[in-house]
Amino acid sequence: METTRRTLDRAAVEAQRASRTPALAAGVAHRGDPLWTAGVGAADLADPSVPLGPDTQFLIASNTKTFTATMVLQLRDEGRLRLDDPVDDHPPGSTHPGVTVRQLLAHASGMQREPVSPEFWDTLEVPDAERFVEDWNATERVLEPHTAWHYSNLGYLVLGEIVAHADGRSWAESLRARLLDPLGLRRTTLELQAPAAGLYYVPPFTDAPVDEHVLFTGILAAAGGLASTVADLVRWHAFLLDPDEAILRKDTVSEMLEPHAVPDPGLNVAWGLGFGIMRREGRSWFGHTGGAPGGITGVFSDRESGLTGVVLMNNTGAKDPAATAIGFGEEVATNDAPPLEPWTPGAAPAPELLPLLGVWYSEGSAFEFRVQGGRLQAVAAGADPSTPPAVFTELGPDEYRTVSGRERGERLLVRRREDGSVRMLHWATYRFTREPLGFSERAAD
Repeated sequence: METTRRTLDRAAVEAQRASRTPALAAGVAHRGDPLWTAGVGAADLADPSVPLGPDTQFLIASNTKTFTATMVLQLRDEGRLRLDDPVDDHPPGSTHPGVTVRQLLAHASGMQREPVSPEFWDTLEVPDAERFVEDWNATERVLEPHTAWHYSNLGYLVLGEIVAHADGRSWAESLRARLLDPLGLRRTTLELQAPAAGLYYVPPFTDAPVDEHVLFTGILAAAGGLASTVADLVRWHAFLLDPDEAILRKDTVSEMLEPHAVPDPGLNVAWGLGFGIMRREGRSWFGHTGGAPGGITGVFSDRESGLTGVVLMNNTGAKDPAATAIGFGEEVATNDAPPLEPWTPGAAPAPELLPLLGVWYSEGSAFEFRVQGGRLQAVAAGADPSTPPAVFTELGPDEYRTVSGRERGERLLVRRREDGSVRMLHWATYRFTREPLGFSERAAD
């Protein structure tokens, strides 16, 4: 690891120099355990005593959207809303027919990018919360839904209001109760708290930073208002890599990371529900970037390796936080991958699952049905080990629902003989038999 640390230390300095950012904080972790951290530069140019490290706060800007999206999915899992609900159902008074919660999460709604004022980025005035629905109704749908990926901060302001409407309290109160307190994210806040990096802009033809004084407050907060640290963001992504199901279902995280829109013609970038997915060197990194005056961030994780890369910078014009954060993670994944976790025994399968285990054939291809962690799973025989299995949950006797992986949403039905033994399975209506059969051949009675 020592050689890798030296390489990462140099890469961090190179990133700080390329971005001319007064401060850069970075880290790589394995499932929440820090492997490397770095602080390059000075956190506060007016006060050299301000420390720069994994507990120094930076504005994280649009990385805030990952928290907002997660709260929306929590509320969906609780039955308080549906992803395909029209926005006009939440909050009262909205009149944009056909815009859905799912579309906003995936930036596939076609709604305009920013709030109603065409001078928003000139004035940086926080929209009036009392007039928000009226302003939302005045915005424009610039594209047909699902025809293109079109990033929309406006969409996440609406999602923040949807969270508040569905949860019966403000977005900030929901965030604190649903995620920050349960996960111990004490350094993730709506205001910068010491020690914190200053906010700067470095003009292109001088090396003299200019102070920035802009914070995204009020209804803007749900799209980009949080401040956080390398340590807290590592903890946040550790939760996403292995969620506590009392807070968020593992199946829900898998759903959020399924592609809903593909902005990259080369198919190396996709967009899920609140998260970007980037393909690098055969690995899929999920996460988000953030850009605000004086705060540029990137936080990405790879589910297979369990690695997380983080970079936080405080120059408005800092460069390519996604490539920087992923590059840190790739360096460890390629040259110093964490040791594999040993296999550990699980509990005995439920008796009703035992006759379903083993090899079944459909359309001549073999599938392996197994139990892991007490849950029935299926995977194509010979599939790459990184391929997520189909996971089933029981609906009733001899009936299951696929909750993640292949054929998500489809039912698995167990067909029995008169003596009660299992004759075949029907999964998504396709038959699965113990021997390979053509479509015209009958299964053995």
